[in-house]
Amino acid sequence: MLRVGLTGSIAVGKSHVSGLLAGMGCRVVDADEVARRVVEPGAEGLRAVVEAFGRTVLKPEGTLDRARLGAIVFADEGKRRLLNSILHPLIIAEQDELLGRWEGEDPRGIGVVDAALLIESGGYTRFDKLVVVHCRPEVQLERLMRRNDLTREEAERRINAQMPQEEKLRHAHFRIDTSGGFEETRAQTERVYEELRRLAEAQAPT
Repeated sequence: MLRVGLTGSIAVGKSHVSGLLAGMGCRVVDADEVARRVVEPGAEGLRAVVEAFGRTVLKPEGTLDRARLGAIVFADEGKRRLLNSILHPLIIAEQDELLGRWEGEDPRGIGVVDAALLIESGGYTRFDKLVVVHCRPEVQLERLMRRNDLTREEAERRINAQMPQEEKLRHAHFRIDTSGGFEETRAQTERVYEELRRLAEAQAPT
């Protein structure tokens, strides 16, 4: 199976591209979904997060208060790194287990992991190819303000807390620019999919 990483900064349209690839026949796992599972009540990840950040990051019923935790880590680089160091190994282990299962079922398939922090975590090196979704900075800012109901300053702070788009693009085997809207994005995604399909067939066992 061809293993593909899909990444991009906040509000660039990565999830839209992920959905398009799934519709074209890729098997896609969303790292955010995996991240939610590893911090479910009773999970090892949640215990570690509470140990590191205190019980204030829990809601009264014992589930993770994502908004509170997000406010903490977006405001403090050290705490964001701490959170990532706790959760990334757990998330990667679950992703790899899923990819291994898919490979057994479909050795000629394309397995895609959709994850925002693939490059920052070093996890991108586990993949055969890396697709980076990006858009113009002004488009990214406008999308984030509208989607999350943020002020310009709040949105800029969230964007600036992440690795710059230019840095992510340096690692890309394939780039998809979503600045131009849905149809243009679909056309680019189809071209990337056809190339991934060709690579998957070329490396599959005969």
